[in-house]
Amino acid sequence: MKSSWAPYCPDCVNGPLASLKVCDATLSPPQRAAALVAAMTTEEKLQNLVSKSKGAPRIGLPAYNWWSEALHGVAYAPGTQFRSGDGPFNSSTSFPMPLLMAATFDDELIEKVGEVIGTEGRAFGNAGFSGFDYWTPNVNPFKDPRWGRGSETPGEDILRIKRYAASMIRGLQGPVRERRVVATCKHYAANDFEDWNGLTRHDFNAKVTLQDLAEYYLSPFQQCARDSKVGSIMCSYNAVNGVPACANTYLMQTILREHWNWTAPGNYITSDCEAVLDISANHHYAKTNTEGTALAFEAGTDSSCEYESSSDIPGAWTQGLLEQSTVDRALRRLYEGLVQVGYFDGNHSEYASLGWKEVNSPKSQELALQAAIEGIVLLKNDKTLPLGLETGLKLAMIGFWANDPKTLSGGYSGTPEFEHSPVYAAQAMGFSAALAAAKDANYILYFGGQDTSAAGETKDRTTINWPEAQLQLITTLSKLGKPLVVVQMGDQLDNTPLLAAKAVNSILWANWPGQDGGTAVMQILTGLKSPAGRLPVTQYPANYTAAVPMTDMNLRPSDKLPGRTYRWYPTAVQPFGFGLHYTTFQTKIAPLPHLVIKDLLSRCDNAYPDTCALPSLEVEVTNSGKRSSDYVVLAFLAGDGGPKPYPIKTLVSYTRLRDLSPGNKTTAHLEWTLGDISRYDEQGNTVLYPGTYTVTVDEPVQASARFVVEGKAVVLDRWPAPSD
Repeated sequence: MKSSWAPYCPDCVNGPLASLKVCDATLSPPQRAAALVAAMTTEEKLQNLVSKSKGAPRIGLPAYNWWSEALHGVAYAPGTQFRSGDGPFNSSTSFPMPLLMAATFDDELIEKVGEVIGTEGRAFGNAGFSGFDYWTPNVNPFKDPRWGRGSETPGEDILRIKRYAASMIRGLQGPVRERRVVATCKHYAANDFEDWNGLTRHDFNAKVTLQDLAEYYLSPFQQCARDSKVGSIMCSYNAVNGVPACANTYLMQTILREHWNWTAPGNYITSDCEAVLDISANHHYAKTNTEGTALAFEAGTDSSCEYESSSDIPGAWTQGLLEQSTVDRALRRLYEGLVQVGYFDGNHSEYASLGWKEVNSPKSQELALQAAIEGIVLLKNDKTLPLGLETGLKLAMIGFWANDPKTLSGGYSGTPEFEHSPVYAAQAMGFSAALAAAKDANYILYFGGQDTSAAGETKDRTTINWPEAQLQLITTLSKLGKPLVVVQMGDQLDNTPLLAAKAVNSILWANWPGQDGGTAVMQILTGLKSPAGRLPVTQYPANYTAAVPMTDMNLRPSDKLPGRTYRWYPTAVQPFGFGLHYTTFQTKIAPLPHLVIKDLLSRCDNAYPDTCALPSLEVEVTNSGKRSSDYVVLAFLAGDGGPKPYPIKTLVSYTRLRDLSPGNKTTAHLEWTLGDISRYDEQGNTVLYPGTYTVTVDEPVQASARFVVEGKAVVLDRWPAPSD
């Protein structure tokens, strides 16, 4: 057997490690990891419970950094490096931010994106530029428009988040027994807050009802852990109902490992970075860092992510607060994960051949462009768009990101091979594109919104108004009598003044569109491609931020709260699911069957009844306009089953139809489950209720149909109550 040894990976052929059973590929991951842990001294064990683990040189175990990032492409992190200058591994494919990819409502696309990121991530790992563990995806619901990290997520809707997570994890980890990389769902749990009104994510206690916890804040993690078998979970900085997340036995043991049965070999929990220190220093849940460290590991945390040494693992051990069995359990979980990713198997690993040739491939770059095109949302249009491709057309391209490619990628980015701004793309298409000369142009294209200086990690927004200086400039431009198109970067702003202004002819939302974002925007503006993205979040009026404290975790409306998300808030500026096209569509829902609860359950023997399939929902879609276009079929449910208040509506299924030509008719077959039409009671139980329900298609509604669910209410998932 040829050795594939390098200083950054284990040598299971010639080194001292070769004599240990961790190198025996005929054994199971638990057997191999247990043999490695048994060979370590106590000191060696303790120094490998942190993200920047030192390994054990005595037995040939290299140092390993568990902290790599790949939110929308392989990105910079303490465990991920890019070559400086020319040469292999100096760049990676940079996709749009997750929020824009969520706007595609295209699960097939997301899985392909995950496969590219996982392949490139594994190639980086094989070459020693990263580890094999990537801390992505971020599946926290984006319920408050001010949250600085909202664009890292797939949006506000639980079904969209769950299906995005399922597709991304499937792509990242791969289809075979050996994982391509280890994916990590974060941040567990109720984490959607950075810094607001004197509180920060490091000391915030999220007070959440069991109903909201089960239905909203934990539901994406159920998908990750129970249904998608993600390799790793990251516990968050904040506390949940008085207990820091990384010391929270209810979250990590009762729910995650017991209720969701997330106990497969290699399933480990990492803390968010410095969260173990927060237990004592900021939450004051423990008197000392030593005690807080012990609480974290005893509760189920397996690794402490740290910039520098911040926990007190040696102290917890010395003082007898950290059990030997706890240390060994954590290490076994960590190294089982590395066994499953082929870390110890050298060139016999399933993915050992992945290298620089797989990074930045033409297909990957085409996919990055496709993701941006599919996600961009048309929010206003008076038929000014598309511009067309007339020879000699003059475009005035104005605004902070018109010709600044460095703004395209958003947070948690690496170095892309290229970044194409709108001006670059316009010039490549043969347009006369200028950054001024608006008076002489045929069209004025204004590229505004907000960049990462306005919102990001550690920084929440205080307002969702358009910046006043930008509004003044848009007003000035609108007085020139030229067609004016606004292309918005960043998170949602209150578009009320732009929607009301007749001189603002069209609005596109592009979020952070990635390495080829300029090309994507120009292809849509000129009609080479047709817009079909849908808003994955609610666009709120500016005064919403005065009515809702960021710290209030309640979702349902009350005397004090107007409600959160499209399910509970009725007066959006532009609602979740909204998006215009260059053509028109007509939809028709096929007759829905009468459903009997006992019959539905008798036909399904799934381990988790909420995953049992319903008869497919069939929607006939006709392109009744004059342009070919994709069309996203969104199916919402409203009804009188379950506890009051009733949600306004709930997304229960969706699909993306591709390239429908004018006059073409097709039928979408939408998949949905018992869980999709269920409600959550006050104890957090998932309950299928009888009642009369209405399915509606599109936003605003294009078609509707009613059906009846008959029988007695049935609990599909009984939620564990926390211990007093």
